Amino acid sequence: MYVIGALVAFLIVVGLLLPRHSRVEVSTLVDAPPATVFALVNDFRRVDLWLPRTATDPNARVAFSGPNRGVGATVTWDGIVAGSGTQTIVESRATEHVATTINPGEPGEARTWFDIGREDGRTRVTWGFAHDHGLNLVGRYFAVLLSGVVKREYDSGISALKDLAESLPRTDFGDLDVEHRVVEAVQIAYRPATSLPEPAAISEAMGKAYFEILSFIDAHGLAEAGAPLSIVRGFEGSELRFDAAIPVRGVTEETPGDGAAVKLGSTYSGPAIRVRHVGSYRQLGTTHRKIAAYFAALGLERNGDAWEIYVNDPTTVSEAELLTDIYYPVLED
Repeated sequence: MYVIGALVAFLIVVGLLLPRHSRVEVSTLVDAPPATVFALVNDFRRVDLWLPRTATDPNARVAFSGPNRGVGATVTWDGIVAGSGTQTIVESRATEHVATTINPGEPGEARTWFDIGREDGRTRVTWGFAHDHGLNLVGRYFAVLLSGVVKREYDSGISALKDLAESLPRTDFGDLDVEHRVVEAVQIAYRPATSLPEPAAISEAMGKAYFEILSFIDAHGLAEAGAPLSIVRGFEGSELRFDAAIPVRGVTEETPGDGAAVKLGSTYSGPAIRVRHVGSYRQLGTTHRKIAAYFAALGLERNGDAWEIYVNDPTTVSEAELLTDIYYPVLED
């Protein structure tokens, strides 16, 4: 009896001497922009691509709730091998930092974080885990036994994160001014056109198309109802196909809607992203490439043709002050 009591006392004393805090950190350099890495850790659905919770437990149930990304995004899981738990993003600073809480408010609460920054032309990402076991002596013993397991899991996970990030487009979209919104359709008068995919040729083709549209508007007593826009339809051989368009009002049943050149129609209605481009039209191609990288990193799917709205008049403002709103339809995010 005394032996058992002495053993229990010994285990308690040792447990109290063990560290109450367990901490693991792993780090690697990734040959991808910080914005790409951030997108892959700020959304649990993207995390599931490089750290699938069902990898060791195919029958585990995983559910996502809250916003898709950023603060409040939550994942819950329940499985025989994986166990059960909840994880919520509690901090999110674009391209820099993401922190989560595991099992918030419960005895097993723990914290994880990602710190992201540039280093030697690449991205340094550090993934950390911390747990305060308090007076939970059993937890302190398990922490000593499991710290090596956690370290191996994190080493494997950050390697998979690196591989995925480096497989995505390398264009850095970190400076994009992106807004997710739902847009309403507007009525337009439009003129289909084609052009070589060069700024000067596109500008000339648009100028001719807008002249025809304005003539149509005047001839049929319509009024302009917004800034001119163009809808990109794709390529036909080596030529770009697009619709030059102007929003209109005043359409009646007598207004011809399917003329030989200028037609009437309406724009897309539904979820979309809007990106504001500031500056020369010649740089619009660069912005579109950034948007493509944004879609790839966030796992978004297009839902139609993109369009550009030319917010101000290039004849009244400097090239540096030109504003273009670029819209891409997306499937429900």
